[in-house]
Amino acid sequence: MKPAWDTLKVLSEPTRLRILALLQSEELSVAELQEALGMTQSRISSQLALLRQAELVSDRREGKKSFYSLQSKGSLTDSELIAAAIRSVSDSTELKEDRENLERVLQKRRKVAEEYFNLIAGRLGKNYCPGRSWEGIGHMLIHFVPKVVVADLGAGEGMISQLIARQAKTVYCIDNSPKMVEVGTGLAETNQLENLRYLLGDIEEAPLEDASVDIALLSQALHHAQHPEKAISEAYRISKPGGRIIILDLKEHTFEKARELYADTWLGFSEKKLHSWLKAAGFENVSVSVVSKEAQEPGFETILATGVKQ
Repeated sequence: MKPAWDTLKVLSEPTRLRILALLQSEELSVAELQEALGMTQSRISSQLALLRQAELVSDRREGKKSFYSLQSKGSLTDSELIAAAIRSVSDSTELKEDRENLERVLQKRRKVAEEYFNLIAGRLGKNYCPGRSWEGIGHMLIHFVPKVVVADLGAGEGMISQLIARQAKTVYCIDNSPKMVEVGTGLAETNQLENLRYLLGDIEEAPLEDASVDIALLSQALHHAQHPEKAISEAYRISKPGGRIIILDLKEHTFEKARELYADTWLGFSEKKLHSWLKAAGFENVSVSVVSKEAQEPGFETILATGVKQ
């Protein structure tokens, strides 16, 4: 352990103490320290090098910039000496001016972000935003799922159910493809999701008991059904009182190649048709709306439909 004398020697230089006083409040870049202190970059950089050598500050790289902060892993003695030294000169003219300049520097930092978001206001969801992906958002939203029983009708490999199962009580994945059930079961075992169960069956005759699930989910599955209205009626049958149906599917379109490319039976559905099927099945509080539209041709639109079993 270095002797306290060494730290006291470092703190005896006014510029170094002013730098430490600023870093006590905020992590700052060299440019921000330069602006707050009104000193040249070379002078500040040389003093930072001595402070880093004395293990009183630490730095981190972010792109081309270096940011400095007080050493969080320093000794208790160093921390106490720094705090005492700053207190002893806290009423000095230099430190008062430094604090005022620091506030101006931080306001400028906030203003840069504010101006950016003001510029893109109303377009934020339409432009590319680094780190904002539907996959990431999905992982976040899953944490809002309560401990309920979910039926994923026409689940395929169960990509959505693999996420839901991390929060839900039980998730049943129903699919009429033996291979899909086999692959999904393997994924559930690999991810140690014991509450995720794959069942071979048709969404028009779901292998589940009456009033057994809290949520019946049909995600891009309804347009593969022979009789979509029957699948919706099955969702009603297996839902508990107070349970919900959630449908995510394509809006009615004219892209005929979808039958060949994706084995689609239906070319999507109109909002009116989905609404009428949900009401006919017995669901209340029915809501149907378009929630997205693809930019590339053929410009598929996605419909979200929900309802509650009273």
